Amino acid sequence: MKTNEDLQRDVRDAIRWEPLLRETDIFVTAKDGVINLSGTVDSYGKKSEAEEAARRVKGVKVVTEQISVKPKDDTTIRDDADLANEIVNGYQWTQEIPSGRAIVKVENGWITLEGDLQWNYQRDAAERLIREFPGVKGVSNNIKIKYEPTSEIDKAAIESAFTRSSSITQEGIHIRVVKSKVILTGTVSSCYEKDEAARQAWKAPGVEIVYNELIVEQHPVTVDR
Repeated sequence: MKTNEDLQRDVRDAIRWEPLLRETDIFVTAKDGVINLSGTVDSYGKKSEAEEAARRVKGVKVVTEQISVKPKDDTTIRDDADLANEIVNGYQWTQEIPSGRAIVKVENGWITLEGDLQWNYQRDAAERLIREFPGVKGVSNNIKIKYEPTSEIDKAAIESAFTRSSSITQEGIHIRVVKSKVILTGTVSSCYEKDEAARQAWKAPGVEIVYNELIVEQHPVTVDR
């Protein structure tokens, strides 16, 4: 098992290993697998990258963050209306997001996304595209998934997807399907495995929501002598 100091060092090193984050001042604390990130960066993209880097580290159970976004200079401070128009125009250049389905609201650089989409990957794409726009301070993704099911959710298909994934051990994961909902319970060995299980479950036709109740447990490593 990693100590708090070991985990803090590993997360800090993982963040610094990302080229985008090498010049940032992000502070890391660790306690019993819970990571807290704080500091200031100059773009929302860097804030998101730091959180993702932390979640990929072995032994991390939960990541919380209080990273603030502060532009380098006044040239990246954007008018809300201009920023909203630029995001909407950006959506028109991607095939992942149907035209007019994602509603963009901007207030003091904070983006709120609303509307209905058919797939979760489209909702993720709507948020991912925003990350590198100058002037974005944060995102609230309130887009809902509205799928018109033609049949019941295929639990066996989700289990097969887990089996195919090299990132999911599956042994400790339990899948329950209730109408258009998928509920994941049990234990996994990393935040990355937890996230990957949810991503695979979201791909099943008919899924409107995934409750990811998986618990991250760091399993001790045994060495043969």
